[in-house]
Amino acid sequence: MREPLLPDSGMLPRMTPQELSQKARQLVAEGAVLLDVRTPQEFQQGHPDAARNIPVQELPQRVAEVGPPGTRVVVYCAAGGRSAVASQILRANGFPDVFDLRSVNNW
Repeated sequence: MREPLLPDSGMLPRMTPQELSQKARQLVAEGAVLLDVRTPQEFQQGHPDAARNIPVQELPQRVAEVGPPGTRVVVYCAAGGRSAVASQILRANGFPDVFDLRSVNNW
């Protein structure tokens, strides 16, 4: 029997929070942008040092701030809903290599 799939991956088995954290930290250490798509107020309450904050509702207009198309991105929010939406926005705008960490708590 196959592992359940991540909602947006279509290919990857479901990862534990520890596996998500390890993968995200590895990608950021290798140069991926860490993108927080929560509100500025949520961001101010606490975030990883390397994170950039672009709220998901502003992402379509601010996608150029992420970096040039093709930039690798690790994206998260509070629980995973907004990061899933942001992943779709990023992929539609030339960022095919997006890793959805889902929750900031997985960092």
